[in-house]
Amino acid sequence: MSRAHIDHRHIVRFAEDRVNLPKDKADEHRAQVRGLREKLENYLNEHPDFSLRKMLLSGSLAKGTALRSLNDIDVAVYISGSDAPQDIKGLLDYLAERLRKAYPNFSPDQVQPQTYSVTVSFRTSGLNVDVVPVLYYGDPEWRGNLVSQDDGSFLETSIPLHLEFAKKRKRAQVTHFAQVVRLVKYWARLMKSEREGFRFKSFMIEMILAKLCDDGVDFSDYPEALQAFFTYVANSGLRERIVFEEHYPASDVGALNDPVQIIDPINPINNVSRLYTCSNADDIVEAALDAGDAIDAALRATTKEQTVYYWQKVFGTSFRGD
Repeated sequence: MSRAHIDHRHIVRFAEDRVNLPKDKADEHRAQVRGLREKLENYLNEHPDFSLRKMLLSGSLAKGTALRSLNDIDVAVYISGSDAPQDIKGLLDYLAERLRKAYPNFSPDQVQPQTYSVTVSFRTSGLNVDVVPVLYYGDPEWRGNLVSQDDGSFLETSIPLHLEFAKKRKRAQVTHFAQVVRLVKYWARLMKSEREGFRFKSFMIEMILAKLCDDGVDFSDYPEALQAFFTYVANSGLRERIVFEEHYPASDVGALNDPVQIIDPINPINNVSRLYTCSNADDIVEAALDAGDAIDAALRATTKEQTVYYWQKVFGTSFRGD
């Protein structure tokens, strides 16, 4: 395969220029979250009845896999106590009321309960912080029940364990694991804009890449790492169960009828892909086949113009091969 025109270094530059959230922006967003934490802590000092136990940055910003296009930040708030509502609507309204009191200068529309979180909108920065309540019962691993983004039901999770799961893969392939996650997420975002009905959520992408990382795939060459991802998706058809045994044995998962089975590494009864149909999976496989073919063609191309043309099929017209 020829690397004369586009190689790993060109993909790195493209990621830095177009894909990755710049460090100064990431720091700015984290500072916004720290401000939110301080506001809540001040409220707590005056209102000890609000049983906040822990507040954690979560999602892609916490994992280091955020894209440049990030405009929503996820924060988990662990709540316990007998006065905390046990129903979803009541819990979200309970949290929204206290966030409004923590931000008395905000207008009502800047603190809005959603289906699984309360969104705090900062007008000066244009940033939205999705504050996700987690009902906590004292578990030492910080397991608790949050509201599922998929169907609005309560779902057991542990934010610290999820973050440690990602950190373990990042330690195994420093820089490269997180970067390949971002590159594939960027590709999936492009597919959503180009292909009607296409869906491929980021957590599923992360879990597939975590499996490949655990299987010994080397991510240090980005064209090869991307090709490994697309090849796995194409060959498996997304019909191969993915399960990790760091926190439970695979046998705890049990029988499932879901066509796509990517199991939460913290909760064996949570198939994170349970809402994906055979048609959804086939759409992803078709897009992966096209991307893999484009990379093959790019690596065989004899001119820079041809090479860039094929890489644009993966990353869009903003890819210039500079």
